[in-house]
Amino acid sequence: MRGPLAAGAAALALLAAPAAAAPPTNGLLVPGASLGGLAVGDTQAEVEAAWGRAYGICRGCPRTTWYFNYFAFQPRGAAVEFRAGRVVALYTLYQPAGWRTRAGLALGDPVAEITSAHGALTRLDCGDYYALLLPRRGTVTAFYVLGERLWAFGLAVSGLPVCR
Repeated sequence: MRGPLAAGAAALALLAAPAAAAPPTNGLLVPGASLGGLAVGDTQAEVEAAWGRAYGICRGCPRTTWYFNYFAFQPRGAAVEFRAGRVVALYTLYQPAGWRTRAGLALGDPVAEITSAHGALTRLDCGDYYALLLPRRGTVTAFYVLGERLWAFGLAVSGLPVCR
C-alpha cells in the first residue's frame, strides 16, 4: 500500500510543479520600468504572487537574492534581489528563450541589434562579458553581452553594481 501511495503523491507533486508560478516563458523587458512583469520597488509578496514560491535563495550574495529556474538544478531563469523587502534588481540567467523587449530585441540577438534599438550606450566590462547600460528614471537597464550576442537583461536601481 505504501508504494502506490508514494508513487501517487510523487506523480501529483510532479504535476503540480509546472502549474506553480515561475518566471515567464516569454518575459518582457521594459527599459527603466519592468522585467518579466516585475518592477524595482515591488515587495517580496508581490514577487511571490507573480512568480511563485519555487525559488532558491543565494547564500553568498551581498543582498537577499531569489533564483527562479525553469527546471530544478538547471541555471536558466531569472533572479530578483531585495533590500529591506523590496526589489532593487532583476535579471535573467543563462539566456532563457523567449525573453525580449517591446522593440523586438531578443536574447541571443547580435550586439548590433542593441545599439540599433537604443542608440549608443555606455559599456562596462565585467570580465568575460560586458554590459551596455541604459540609465532611465532612477534605474539602469543592462544588456549583458557574451560572445557579441545579447546574453541577458537586467534592471536595477541606480548605484547598484551591474556586473554579477
